[in-house]
Amino acid sequence: MPRVTRRTAIASAAALPAALSLTPGSGLAAPAVQPAPEDRAKLAGDRPLFGAVTWTLPNGLRVVFAESRRVPVVGHYLFYAAGSGEDPGGRSGAAHFFEHMMFKGSRNVPPGQLSLVVAREGGQDNAFTSRDVTAYHQTVEASRLPLVMRMEADRFAGPLIPPDTVEPERQVVLEERRQRTDSNPRARFWEAFEAALWGPQHWRGRPIIGWEEEIRAITRQDLLDFYAQRYAPANAILVVTGDAREAEVRRLAEELYGGVPSRAVTPRDRGAPAPQPAEARLIRHDPAVREASFLRAAMAPSLTFGDRQQAWALEALSHLLGGGQGSRMHKALVETGLATSANASYDGEAVGATAFTLSATPRPGVEPARLEAAVDAVVDRLLQDGPTEAELARAQRQITAGALLALDGIGAAPRMLGSALASGLPLETVEFWPRHLRAVTLPQVAAAARAVLGGAPATTGWLLPEGAPVPERRT
Repeated sequence: MPRVTRRTAIASAAALPAALSLTPGSGLAAPAVQPAPEDRAKLAGDRPLFGAVTWTLPNGLRVVFAESRRVPVVGHYLFYAAGSGEDPGGRSGAAHFFEHMMFKGSRNVPPGQLSLVVAREGGQDNAFTSRDVTAYHQTVEASRLPLVMRMEADRFAGPLIPPDTVEPERQVVLEERRQRTDSNPRARFWEAFEAALWGPQHWRGRPIIGWEEEIRAITRQDLLDFYAQRYAPANAILVVTGDAREAEVRRLAEELYGGVPSRAVTPRDRGAPAPQPAEARLIRHDPAVREASFLRAAMAPSLTFGDRQQAWALEALSHLLGGGQGSRMHKALVETGLATSANASYDGEAVGATAFTLSATPRPGVEPARLEAAVDAVVDRLLQDGPTEAELARAQRQITAGALLALDGIGAAPRMLGSALASGLPLETVEFWPRHLRAVTLPQVAAAARAVLGGAPATTGWLLPEGAPVPERRT
C-alpha cells in the first residue's frame, strides 16, 4: 500500500484552484466553500493540525494519540523505524520480505487470523514498507480498538516466522516483483534510474522490494536477525487516531503493549551519497513503450540530512516549478504543446539524503532533444532570475491548502504522524508544517535552487520507444 505523508497531501493540493487563498484582497475569486475558522487557523499555522498528544511507555514504545469524533471509527497504526534503507548488504528486500512474514501468526494469534478477524468486524488491515519505515495498520469501528491492539501487540512481541512458510512466501514476493516491476517498462526504468543516481548497492539505489537475486538469497535467519535488530519498542511508534479517548488509549497501550520486552536497537546507518552519480545519463529503449519519458534527479538535503534549512524552501520550489497548473514547467512545456505532463517532486521528510526530481512526457511528434532543451531553459531562467513573489505565494497557498485534505480522512493523520516520527522528526514538524512553509522567503528559495539544481550531483534519464533518436548530452 502506498505510503501517505505530507507529500501526498501536497501533491493533491496541486489540483486545487489558486483561488484557495487566505489573504483578503488578493484579487482572486473566493473559493466556493470557505474553510471553517478552526481550519483557517490550522492552515495559518496558529493551531496544530491534529492536536496529537504523545507519551512513552517504560519499555521505550512511543504512543501518539489524535482524537477525532467525525465518525465512530479508529485507526490503529504501528510504525517501525526500519525500512528498505536498513536492508543488510546483499539482502535488499529484507524489510519488505519480513513485512510479509509478520502475517504468518504469533504466539496467541494463528496464521491469517488477524486479517480474518478484522474483516469479520467490518474493518480493514494492511501493511506497507517504504524506504524509511514499515507499518502495520487496522481501521475498525471504535469499540473494536482493544481487539486489534491485543492482536498487533501479540505479533509485535513474538511473530512465529514458521520455517516451512519462508520459501512459499519468497515466491509470493518474487511474483509481486514480476507483476509490479519486471512486467512494467516504466517501473523497470525507474528502478534503473534510481540505481544510476545513487549506485545499485547504495541504500537509496536499491529497490524497496529488492533485487531479484538478493531476494532469493534471503534466509530465515536473515529475517529473524532483522526482527531482533529493528523490531524493538524503542524503535517503534504506535499511533491511534479517531473516535477514542486519551485515558482509554493510555490504559490499553500500557496493558497490551507494555509487556513487549525492551531490547537494544541497532541504529540506522544511512551512509552519505557518493560525490558523483553512478551514471550521469541513462538512456533506455523499450519496444513496449509508446511514448517517451524524461527524468532528471539531483541529490538534495532533507529535514534529516545536509543543510536541513533548505528543505522547506525546496518544498516550495518543487511546487512553483512543477506543481500543476500555474507552475513554470506546466506553462513552458504543457501549455506550449511540447509536453502532455511536466512535474517536479521532492520529499523533505526522508531519512538521509533525498532527491529533487523533474519529469516530463513529450507530446507525440516532439523530439526528445527539444523537450530536454525546454526543461533546461526553464531551470536556467529560474536560476538566473529567481522566483517571483507571486509564484511563492501561490505555492504556499496551495501547499498549505493540502492540509485540509489531510484533516478529512481517517488514514491521513496516523500516516503523516507515524511516518514523520519514525523518521526521527519532532511532532511539531507535522502539526505546524503550514507555519514552516509560510515562513519560506524568496532568497531562501533562490539559494536552494542554486545549491540543488545548479550544482548538486544529478542524473538525467530517457525511456524511449524502440528506434527513437537519442537526445545528445547538453554541453
